[in-house]
Amino acid sequence: MRKYRLCLILLLLIATVFITLLTGRYPLSLSDLGELVAAFFTTAELDPARREALFVLTHIRIPRILAAMLVGAGLSVSGAAYQAMFLNPLVSPGILGVLAGASFGAGLGIVVFRSWAATQILAFGFGCAAVGLSLFFASFFRRNSLMVLLLGGMISGSLFTAFTSLLKFVADPNQQLPELVYWLMGSFARVDTTILLWVGLPMVMLIVYLCAQGKVTNVLSMGDEEALSMGICVKRTRLSIILAATLLSAFTVLLTGIIAWVGLVIPHIMRFVVGPNNRVLLPASAFGGAMFMLITDAVVRSVFTAELPIGVFTSLVALPLFVLSLAINKGGWR
Repeated sequence: MRKYRLCLILLLLIATVFITLLTGRYPLSLSDLGELVAAFFTTAELDPARREALFVLTHIRIPRILAAMLVGAGLSVSGAAYQAMFLNPLVSPGILGVLAGASFGAGLGIVVFRSWAATQILAFGFGCAAVGLSLFFASFFRRNSLMVLLLGGMISGSLFTAFTSLLKFVADPNQQLPELVYWLMGSFARVDTTILLWVGLPMVMLIVYLCAQGKVTNVLSMGDEEALSMGICVKRTRLSIILAATLLSAFTVLLTGIIAWVGLVIPHIMRFVVGPNNRVLLPASAFGGAMFMLITDAVVRSVFTAELPIGVFTSLVALPLFVLSLAINKGGWR
């Protein structure tokens, strides 16, 4: 029954992709879409209006849809993996400091290097460095390693948040500060095919890897002693899953900036829909996160005259959904 629900979520995701292809500031009909796709693969002549529509479809809309799917799936599956590893339903992809570190790296690129490429590279690098710092703090303690790792993440996140605040203070208030604040709110506006080609394949590989760890994740969720009795190297396996989820979160930040709540809320909703079995929950979180991000981005593109930062809108939508999921589950976690 749970697998049938997973298939239904996948079908809904496919339908959402087709709908978002047709919606936006330049709406298309199904016949328009078919004509443009045929023209793309042939040498058929198009009038200027059709050529403009084809350009919008291939250079703006499709890359943006792919980015939304990757970011939504990446944040959701990494959030579900974190929650399973730490046995804590309130854990999200930013718990080990990756988002705070990425924010500082982006601020450094904007304020010091003044380069968009440097901003993306530094955001990814400092996001990974922040998690490395959390692991470094946790390495000094051997007892209750999961709790110590969470505390290390809090220390690392607070440190890089302070550094980001310092960058905001010294940034040029006319140019650099607005750009930094806008980046921190998340946006798909600067996504293009070049950056998708660079980060798309690693993100897909990490998503597939995490989804394939469902059986192992189930065993780890039962406790270290149970996992050891079944021949699983607990520390190495847990570390590999945490690092994969961290890299995936860092890639999402590289693409779009900071987008909050998705990695926390979507796994909760999918857990209610398909149950707590991670073999089903992890892929369901990936599909559900991709669908959620597609819908929110389509609304942002279609409804608002000036593009609202996607991170702001996802927070406004995800918060009521989170409260609703808690109410349905009566405050519990299955």
